[in-house]
Amino acid sequence: MIKIMLFMLGTAFFLRISWRALGHPDTHGFYRFFVFEGILLLLLLNQPYWFSEPFAPLHLVAWLLLLISVLFISQALLMLKKRGGHAEREMMPANHSFENTVHVVDTGLYRFIRHPMYSSLLFLAWGAFLKQITPLTIGLIVVVSVLLIIAAKVEERENIRFFGTAYADYMQRTRLFIPWLF
Repeated sequence: MIKIMLFMLGTAFFLRISWRALGHPDTHGFYRFFVFEGILLLLLLNQPYWFSEPFAPLHLVAWLLLLISVLFISQALLMLKKRGGHAEREMMPANHSFENTVHVVDTGLYRFIRHPMYSSLLFLAWGAFLKQITPLTIGLIVVVSVLLIIAAKVEERENIRFFGTAYADYMQRTRLFIPWLF
C-alpha cells in the first residue's frame, strides 16, 4: 500500500512538471514523462533489495551506476546554469524556460556527450534495475532505455531548429549518452 501511495505521489509530481509537454507528443518532454514513470516503478519495485547483499558483484555495479548518475546530473546542471542561459521560446511552448538554453553548451560533460541529464537518468534506471532482475524489471528497463533514446532524438530535432548548424556540428563531435561509446 505504501508503494502505491508513493507511486501516486511521484506520478502527481511528474504530471505537475510535465503537464505542458503531455499535450504535445512531438516534444521531448512528452517522452521524458514516461521515462520518469518507468524509473519510479523500477525504484519502487526494487527498493527492498537495495541493501540486501550490498557487496555482491551485481550490486556493486548498480552502486557504481547510481554514483555516476549523481555525478552526471550535478555536473550537467552546473554547466547549464553556468554556460547555457535560458529564455522562453515561442516555438517550444511545452518547455519550461530553464530547459531552453540560449547557447550550445559544449564544456564539461557536454564536451563529450549531448545529453548528460538523460545519461544520468539512464544510469539511475540501470542502477535500480540491477538491484533485482525480474521479467517485469527487464521489460521496464528496455522501455525506459528506448524512451530515453526517443526523447534525446526529439530534443535534438528541437535543438537543430533553434540553434541550426551550430548544434548539427556539435552533434558530429559528441556522443549521445556515454562518452566515447554511445
